[in-house]
Amino acid sequence: MKTTNNMKPNIVLILADDMGYGDLSCYGSTKIRTPNMDAVAAEGIQFMDAHSSSAVCTPSRYSILNGRYCWRSRLKRGVLGGFGQPLIDPDRRTLPGILKQAGYQTAMFGKWHLGLQWHHKNGSVLADTTLDGWNEGDGWNQSGMDVDYSRPLEGGPADHGFDYWFGISGSLDMPPYCFIENRQTVGIPDREKSYYAPQQRPGLMTPDWEDDKVDLTFTEKAVDYIREQGQKNAHEPFFLYMAPSAPHRPCLPPEFMRGKSEAGKRGDMVALLDWTVGQLTAVLKETGQYENTLFIVTSDNGARLTNFDGKDYGHKANGDLRGQKADIYEGGHREPLAIRWPGQIDPGQISYDLISLMDIMATCADILNIPLPDGTAEDSISFYPLLKTPKRPANGQKPAFQPRGLRDSLIHHAYDGMYSVRKGEWKYIEGLGSGGFSEPRRYTAKDSDAAGQLYNIADDSRETLNLWLTRQDKAKELQMILKQSL
Repeated sequence: MKTTNNMKPNIVLILADDMGYGDLSCYGSTKIRTPNMDAVAAEGIQFMDAHSSSAVCTPSRYSILNGRYCWRSRLKRGVLGGFGQPLIDPDRRTLPGILKQAGYQTAMFGKWHLGLQWHHKNGSVLADTTLDGWNEGDGWNQSGMDVDYSRPLEGGPADHGFDYWFGISGSLDMPPYCFIENRQTVGIPDREKSYYAPQQRPGLMTPDWEDDKVDLTFTEKAVDYIREQGQKNAHEPFFLYMAPSAPHRPCLPPEFMRGKSEAGKRGDMVALLDWTVGQLTAVLKETGQYENTLFIVTSDNGARLTNFDGKDYGHKANGDLRGQKADIYEGGHREPLAIRWPGQIDPGQISYDLISLMDIMATCADILNIPLPDGTAEDSISFYPLLKTPKRPANGQKPAFQPRGLRDSLIHHAYDGMYSVRKGEWKYIEGLGSGGFSEPRRYTAKDSDAAGQLYNIADDSRETLNLWLTRQDKAKELQMILKQSL
């Protein structure tokens, strides 16, 4: 039964940064223990064929909050830098925006990475929209040395449906190294960062900045927010978007989490994220809000295959999938996804249906009976029916490949702009190579070679056998879907 105005659930969405399909115990990890995220899956539904729309963070986060593919925006490849310009159009309706109109309090804690309007000290707009190289994108050519940090920021969460935001502008390897509260930096970044961890880019920091305290601060503030909501006399439902920096590089776990995994510092950061999930679950129970909370845990894209030291410690961050973060292969965009909603989702469910994280917007609207006008969340398809229809595999075995047809097809996007299309058990990739970080990234076919890639995901989830030459009929069918969508 869908909710009425008196039964609106709180919604907590936790979006990890670079957590892979194989990072959770419930998805097969033996080197990292994730009891709190495992509990979310066990107490609700675990998705085995859920995907981000892109294999990197900015476009994936855009899709989740807007319910549309990011390549429909100006960003056709790559990601924004810490000083990137606002990516979301001012008049576009977002997930927090529609929830706010439905009576929700909305808050965000963590990484935004969708652009902010910064200014130089002379008052001119900080503008950098070059896309010239492999690692180039909006805001990548800025260190922030000439930024007026006292000036209010526009185009961020406060302008796109959030009542409150406490977070950082981009990833933890990007300047500026400071917190932002709503439209203002918390303190002024007035000195060059005193220590650059591996991968961190040059820039300024605030005097009290500590990398390993960032996610602890987000967690503490999110816990306080949930507690405050529970103490209100007249309960208003809330939407909490939690976007920690973990386990994205530079992977600097706080002292109490060091050595918690057997997968190096990156593994410890996954364990830190699991700790955060436990903290939020505990405060929901403490305040009596646990039963009426739709709780979602997922990740923005696939994982890097190794720690920064080049070691994997015997851990398969993306499970047995091919590829990694940024790649067009499954390891780049198939995501762990667990959803708990006590009394509404039967525990112990496992779904092998094809869904996208950008479907979260239409699903929330469906649950709450919120109409989505034309031009809003146009690529989002509700998977609410999957939450209400039990689907237990017999004896714990994977069922025969029988997609329900809620989503007929799904387009994926790699870091360098390479596209793929998934329809049913088939996946077509327009081009050769990974389109991301794995070698070869791109290469041209010889006369006798396949010009693209075609895989039967049901039989070959590792994408080892390219059927492009033998199944041209299927390749052309999926190619047409892509052509009509772009």
